[in-house]
Amino acid sequence: MRFLVLGLALPALLCATACAGPGTLRRPAGPDASPRPARPSAASEGAPRPASPTTAPAADLCARIVAHWSREALDGGTYGDYQSMGLSNGQYDILRDVVDAARPVRRRQGTAAANRLIDRQARAGCAARYRHGTPSAGPWS
Repeated sequence: MRFLVLGLALPALLCATACAGPGTLRRPAGPDASPRPARPSAASEGAPRPASPTTAPAADLCARIVAHWSREALDGGTYGDYQSMGLSNGQYDILRDVVDAARPVRRRQGTAAANRLIDRQARAGCAARYRHGTPSAGPWS
């Protein structure tokens, strides 16, 4: 019976001591110890916080991902499923146009010229697609 009571009391004791949040009073071990405030964290002491990440504009993100997958497709990879690439249907249309234009350029002028064309056309296609903001026909349009 003594082990059962200890078994039930131990989780409650652990939670009471370990679950205290920052800035709460904690009782140090020992019979004559008095409560004292917890140490403040670096953030509460006025330490500089790292800059929060910013989100890329939709057209920039589109251009980066379309260019990436265009290079993959041009290097002999398959187009695959546009959703598995993280593209919308409209972005996939841009990718197909970019790859179709890059193939003959790579044959005639080499990979570097094809990569420059991919960057230009992905940027132009995505800029046109997001010219008026995010398309509103749904997440995969």
